[in-house]
Amino acid sequence: MIINLIFFFETPYNYLTKYGTMAHHEQFHSFSEREDTVPIGSLNILSAKYESLDYEIVENYVYRDEERKKGYQFVVKKNVVRWAIFFWIGVITAVIGVIIDLSIEIIADLKFGNVKEYIDTCNKKNCLWQPYILLLVYNIVPVLIGSILVTYIEPVALGSGIPQVKCYLNGIKIPRLVRVKTLFIKVIGVITTVVGGMCGGKEGPMIHAGAVVAAGISQGKSTTFNKDCGVLKYFREDHEKRDFVSGGAAAGVAAAFGSPVGGVLFSLEEGASFWNQALTWRIFFASMISTFTLNSVLSAYHGHPGELTYWGLLNFGKFNNFALSYEMIELPIFLAMGVTGGLLGALFCHLNYKLTIFRMRHLVSCWKKVLEAVLVCSITATVGFLLMLWENDCKPLGLDPTKHPVQLNCNDGEYNSMASLWLQVPEASVRSFFHDPAESLKVATLAYFAVSFYFLTIWTYGLSVSAGIFIPCLATGAAWGRLIGIGVQCIFPNVDVGKYALIGAASQLGGVVRMTISLTIILIEATGDITFGLPLMICLLTAKWIGDYFTESIYDIHIQLSGIPLMAWDPPPLSSNIFATEVMAHPVAVFKSKETVGKIVDTLKKYTYNGFPVVDDIFSVDSEIGDNKSNGRLRGLILRSQLIVLLQNKVFNEVPSAWDYVSLTTFRQDYPRYSDIDGIEILDSERNYTVDLLRFMNPSPYVVQHMASLPRIFRLFRAMGLRHIVVVNDSNEVVGIVTRKDLTRYKVWRHRGTIGVVELKVSAKL
Repeated sequence: MIINLIFFFETPYNYLTKYGTMAHHEQFHSFSEREDTVPIGSLNILSAKYESLDYEIVENYVYRDEERKKGYQFVVKKNVVRWAIFFWIGVITAVIGVIIDLSIEIIADLKFGNVKEYIDTCNKKNCLWQPYILLLVYNIVPVLIGSILVTYIEPVALGSGIPQVKCYLNGIKIPRLVRVKTLFIKVIGVITTVVGGMCGGKEGPMIHAGAVVAAGISQGKSTTFNKDCGVLKYFREDHEKRDFVSGGAAAGVAAAFGSPVGGVLFSLEEGASFWNQALTWRIFFASMISTFTLNSVLSAYHGHPGELTYWGLLNFGKFNNFALSYEMIELPIFLAMGVTGGLLGALFCHLNYKLTIFRMRHLVSCWKKVLEAVLVCSITATVGFLLMLWENDCKPLGLDPTKHPVQLNCNDGEYNSMASLWLQVPEASVRSFFHDPAESLKVATLAYFAVSFYFLTIWTYGLSVSAGIFIPCLATGAAWGRLIGIGVQCIFPNVDVGKYALIGAASQLGGVVRMTISLTIILIEATGDITFGLPLMICLLTAKWIGDYFTESIYDIHIQLSGIPLMAWDPPPLSSNIFATEVMAHPVAVFKSKETVGKIVDTLKKYTYNGFPVVDDIFSVDSEIGDNKSNGRLRGLILRSQLIVLLQNKVFNEVPSAWDYVSLTTFRQDYPRYSDIDGIEILDSERNYTVDLLRFMNPSPYVVQHMASLPRIFRLFRAMGLRHIVVVNDSNEVVGIVTRKDLTRYKVWRHRGTIGVVELKVSAKL
C-alpha cells in the first residue's frame, strides 16, 4: 500500500526525466539554458540570491602585521577567550531552553486544565460544543500570534531552522538567519505553536536558537540593538563565526535531548564543512555545559535541586533493564520495523514535497500563509476532539499518569485514554507510548492516533510557524511501534511493548530526516541505556537506506526547493573527464595591483562578483585553452568587502594619512554587513586616485590549473570551505574563476537503485 502510494505520485526523479537527465557532461549546458521550461517549485533551480561565506583566512600583509605585533601572548589569550565563549554559549542556550520549556508547561497546564474542567462539566449535560469552542480558542489565538510574527516580521524563523543552519555551516550566507530578532521570534513562535496544539515540537528549533546565541555572543555586538562592546572584534570573521555556530547547534541538541555526545555528532554529521580536534573539544565542552545548566535549573524548579533528573527538554523517562533487553529472534522484527519506518518516511517526504510546491505556487501572500496556519490548527483540534468522542477507550484511573485524565463518555472512576493522548503536549504522549502499561491503550486508539498524527504532521511541516519535526515523528512512530509490540506480545507474552514503541519512534524519525549516527547516540543518551544501541542502529540504517531509495530527506528536499546551493559531501561520480575550463566562469573581471578608484567603483557597480583576481598587467590575447582569454599574470585575490572598506575609508595612495589607521580592525568594524557600493560617496576628483591592492589582497589564494578535474576542484572546495578558486594556464595567467554555484550546479540524483547527474540552472527569480 505504501509503495503504491509512493509510485502513484510524481517523484522528483520523474520530474527530472521530464526535462532530461545527463549521463555525460557534453549535454549539461544545453539543459541549463532552458529557463522557461522549469516551473516554480522545481528541484532543478539554484537561487542567485544566496551568496557564499568567506571561510578562507586572508593572510595578507595586514594580517601578518597584526600577528607579528601581538605575539604568542595574544594567541594564548585568544584561545582562552574562545573557551569562555563556548562556556557562555552552553549556558545561554540552556537558559533559552528552560524559558521555552517552562512557558509551554505553564500555559499548557492552564489550557488543558480548563478544557478538562469544561469536558467533565458537560459530559452528562450534552453541551460538549462548549469545551470544543474553548479548545479552538486556546489553539487558534497563540498560533495566530506566532504565525503573524513569523510571516510578517521574520520569515527565516519558520520551521525548525535545521536546514538553514545546515546550509550556513556548509558555507552559505542565509540572510537574517543568526540575528537576535530572529531568536526572539523563534522562541515566541515555538511556544505558541506547541501550546496551540499543532503537530510540532520545541526540540528542533533549539538547534537554531543555539546557533543564533553562538553567532551573537562570539561577535560581541548586535545590529538589532545597535550595541558594540568591541571586546570580541578579533572573532569577526566568517571562519571564526562558523566554528562558534557549530558549537551553538551542538549545544541546542544537547539542551533538547540531554545528549552532549549526540550534539557533537549532529554538528559533524549534518552541519559542519570543517572539523578539527580542537574544535571537537570546544563543541563537546559547550554541549556538556548546556546539558548541565538545563538539568540543574529544571531539577531545582521541579523541587529536586542537586538531583539532576531533568537532563533534556525531551525526557524519555528511565527504561528499566528488562524493558530494553532483547533476544536475537527479535532482530528481524526490528529490521522489518526499520523498513516500515523508511517507507513511511519516504511517503512523508514525498507528500510534503507536493504540498510545499502547492504552497510555493498558490499560497504566496502573507495573509494566505497565516490563514493556512490557523486552518491547520483548527483541523488538528477538531480531529483530536472527534477522536475523543469516537473512540471510547475507557481505563481505570491511575493506569495512566496523565496530568489531566478526562472522564469523557466513561464511567465514574475511569478516564478516556484517547483524550489523554490529545489533551497533553506531544512529548508527553511519547512518554506514554514508551512507559504506560500494555493494557492502558487499545489497538484502535493507537491506530487512529498514528494515522491522524502522521498526516497532520505532513500538513503542518512547512507552515509559517516555528516548530520542529522531531517530536511529531517520534510520537507517530511510537504509536505504530507500540501497536506492533502488542502484536508481538500475543506470541511472546513477556515482551515489553515500550521497546517496540522506541524502535518505531526511531524508525519513523530516521525515515524522515535520514540521520543515523547522531540520532542513534541521541536516543541512547536520552534513554540512558547503551545496551539497546544495536537495534537502534539497525532500524535507523534500514530506514535511511529504504527512504533514500525513494526520496531524499525532508531537509534536503526543502533546501533544494529553496534553491540554496548546498555542496554535497562527495563530487559527482564519473566526472573526472570534466575539466576546470568547462566549469569555470569566464571572462574574469580583474584588477591591476595598483588600480584607479574609478575603475574599482565602476567594476563593483557593474558586477556583483565577490572576488576579483589581482594581476600584473591586464591584457587579452589568444591562449592555448580554446576560446578562453587570459587576463594577466596572477598576483592574488581581493574580496568585494575589502574593496568596499578601502573605498569607504578612502585608503588611497594620494591620501597618506589614511594609511596610518588601516588595520584588520578597520575591516572587522562593519562585519558582516558591509556598505553597498551605491552608498559610498566618491568625488569626481578622487576617481583618478589609485589604491595599492598588494597590501590587502590574499597573496596566495587557492589556484588550480586549467586541466584540473571537477572532483579535484570539488574536494578543495569541500575540505577548505572555499568561496573562489582561480583557474590559471601554464603561464600562471588568469583564465577563469570557479565559485560554489559553478560546482553545485551538478546535482547527483539517486532513485530506485539508479543514479545520474543533472545540471541545475541559476535563476534570479527564485
